[in-house]
Amino acid sequence: MSGNRGRFIVFEGLDGSGKSTQVRHLARRLQAEGISVYETFEPTDSPIGSLIHQIMMGRIHCDHRTIAALFVADRIDHLLNEVNGIYHKVREGRIVVSDRYYFSSYAYHGVHMPVEWIVQANSLAAGVLRPDVNIFLDVPPDKCVARLNREKWHLELYENSEMLRKVRQKYLECFAMLDSIERVVLVNADADPNQVADEVWSTVAKILES
Repeated sequence: MSGNRGRFIVFEGLDGSGKSTQVRHLARRLQAEGISVYETFEPTDSPIGSLIHQIMMGRIHCDHRTIAALFVADRIDHLLNEVNGIYHKVREGRIVVSDRYYFSSYAYHGVHMPVEWIVQANSLAAGVLRPDVNIFLDVPPDKCVARLNREKWHLELYENSEMLRKVRQKYLECFAMLDSIERVVLVNADADPNQVADEVWSTVAKILES
């Protein structure tokens, strides 16, 4: 890897697409190569992120605009807080691997409100730290819901087939809309996790060499 700057690698995808599994696979592979890696996720476990989790579980009810704004606040804290802000970790030379970033907001909240507003609301985060690559794990929405039903006792706010179909379409629309400024790689994740991990590694290896 050239230079002292680290890299910022983001996994995107529908709930149930296997993002958490692939974050772990990638982190272990990076560590095996002797590379310092920091795993993280959004929403975070900060006070703001904890509030979001309560909303997702249905314990607190909020307008979708409020939810979108909370995600923006959580994201800025995720970037810049003094304890474990990811912007500083990348500047220190670490590889940060995140389960979700602002494309999740574009796709999920874009179902309920204009995407342009959401992109603008997240412009500060994009200005501070843009991913070196957004890896979209593409799995059919119905299969994602089937996985969620097997793995969870309670589905969260957005975890149903109709919503996830709309979210997937928004993801694809946003990837096309921001194609000139964002690096996005689509990976067919409807496959054996080890096979998916190998394809992810092929993408990440190129990022590390650049």
